[in-house]
Amino acid sequence: MGGFFGTVSTRPCVNDLFYGTDYNSHLGTRRGGMVTYDAENARFARSIHNLESTYFRTKFEPDLDKFTGTSGIGIISDTDAQPIMINSHLGRFAIVTVAKIDNIRQLEEELLAGNQHFAELSSGSTNQTELVAMLINQKDSFKDGIENVYNKVKGSCSMLILTPDGIIAARDRYGRTPIIIGKKKGAMAATSETSAFPNLDFEVVRDLGPGEIVRLLPGGMEVIKEPYEEMQICSFLWVYYGFPTSSYEGRNVEDVRFKFGFEMGSEDESEIDLACGIPDSGVGMALGYACGKKVPYKRAISKYTPTWPRSFTPPRQDMRELVAKMKLIPNPAILKGNRVLLCDDSIVRGTQLRDNTTVLFDYGAKEVHIRIACPPLIYGCPFVNFSASKSDLELITRRVIQNLEGDPNKNLEKYATAGSPEYNRMVEVLREHFGLTSLKFNTLDALIRAIGLPKCKVCTHCFDGSGCACGSKEKK
Repeated sequence: MGGFFGTVSTRPCVNDLFYGTDYNSHLGTRRGGMVTYDAENARFARSIHNLESTYFRTKFEPDLDKFTGTSGIGIISDTDAQPIMINSHLGRFAIVTVAKIDNIRQLEEELLAGNQHFAELSSGSTNQTELVAMLINQKDSFKDGIENVYNKVKGSCSMLILTPDGIIAARDRYGRTPIIIGKKKGAMAATSETSAFPNLDFEVVRDLGPGEIVRLLPGGMEVIKEPYEEMQICSFLWVYYGFPTSSYEGRNVEDVRFKFGFEMGSEDESEIDLACGIPDSGVGMALGYACGKKVPYKRAISKYTPTWPRSFTPPRQDMRELVAKMKLIPNPAILKGNRVLLCDDSIVRGTQLRDNTTVLFDYGAKEVHIRIACPPLIYGCPFVNFSASKSDLELITRRVIQNLEGDPNKNLEKYATAGSPEYNRMVEVLREHFGLTSLKFNTLDALIRAIGLPKCKVCTHCFDGSGCACGSKEKK
């Protein structure tokens, strides 16, 4: 997905920028970048590094002495090399984006036909952040240029723009990805994750609204464009992507995950001896489940954190399978002779569950039950860069539907409807595939209740094929 952090201050900002950006590292693993502006010397300083084999701090600590100034922006990206530096009729600026541009080829062709050119190529492809900068430069102001992006991009695009006059923050048209504003004495900040704020002494001011554009200065915030009313924030932020201490739209990630589990545990009639979360995103749900079910929470499986990252990050399937197997270590002393219930955020390709449930029986578990925080993922995401579901056929549910129907696109609405014969048959096939004693998914209604926002404010496309939880046509 990706995450960013930006700050403008009356004092040197490099430490806040470095640690604030690092606190977004769980959102991406491909590239990181930082840029600062030194007003005294009228100078930008920038570094970009590949993060696929190491961590942000390791790469950027040696660069810190080169950064000077009182304002800067940083990015953790799963897509292109960023930030991009631009000198145009709007002046000099740097830009970072969290974006998924579905019509990038169309926009590329339009710009090339207008005698524009692309200087930044990422693995031979157009750098989408440069494309966004070019769309901004088609207009005579940053406000009009950003609205030009909103009007032309299909998908989503949130951005931070560093100028000599401060930082411009713009949340994507439907608010699918968050931007939260923070403040402290003599400084303002914008981030994708509120978890970046507490240790840097920032207090949350508020979330930007969908399509809202603001300028941050050391002493406050100027609204350049008011937000749109309609919002479609991604529900998967609470299910998986969000860090436990972060909040979006005032809804804390850990609290929402606890509610996922508490409701399921309160209603579940399965007889079990203990509950356990599959680290890390399943832990909050499992704590809620244990509380609702009135069973102990025990760590029957733990994550070895020093070296193993997320399971779906590596580009090759064989590497994904290796990471999924190696990063989770079972605890035979807890498993032996017990009926164990595990909570997890979702089932995407099924790599992690397939490689880690069989071994639980091998270590003596009498039964292994799985509870999933969200409904089955039936549709790939066209709106945010959810790398786990770029293709519908990568989803294990679609492969099951292919086997059952002979067509991976047949009767999708029925398979997405909890309690339907098709849904029940799909879940049973998945249970057998993973060798589980039982398997249950959260319902869409329960997911929305736990998040606590109106259904029309939350995007549930990956569960029901709709860009809107109210069932309206999807919006790109």
